Amino acid sequence: MIDRGHALPLSHQAALLDLSRSGLYYEPVPISGADLELMREIDRLHTDYPFAGARMLRDMLRLKGYRVGRRHVGRLMGLMGIEALYRKKKGTKTNPAHPVFPYLLRNLVIERPNHVWAADILGGQFKTGHPWAVQNRPVATVLPGRSLLPGQVG
Repeated sequence: MIDRGHALPLSHQAALLDLSRSGLYYEPVPISGADLELMREIDRLHTDYPFAGARMLRDMLRLKGYRVGRRHVGRLMGLMGIEALYRKKKGTKTNPAHPVFPYLLRNLVIERPNHVWAADILGGQFKTGHPWAVQNRPVATVLPGRSLLPGQVG
């Protein structure tokens, strides 16, 4: 890839390969012996306590006599590819089988009253005794010369 003995300068070779010139001179630093020992101990502790995160592992390491901080433990855990086991946030995941409906009002100019309406279906126990109710409401209020969406201040 990069030929240091070639007649073409390194800067031109880097430009042709779309590489940063600083990357040509970077020499990676090997992991120290102290960090390797610490990583072995973190691995042992993680095997026994897979739910322990960087803070708990730091505390356990301090009880064993290591002087280490949470960020250093977290960095070594990242290098080793381990993380604490706990329930993660699920978030909203869409079902690919469900259709995605287009937004039909995107390019519509609302010009008159009652031009656009919305309907909401509400569930729950109501005074009428019916478990469901439908609520119709105008989407926008039309004022002379402009239209306001709900929540906008004129």
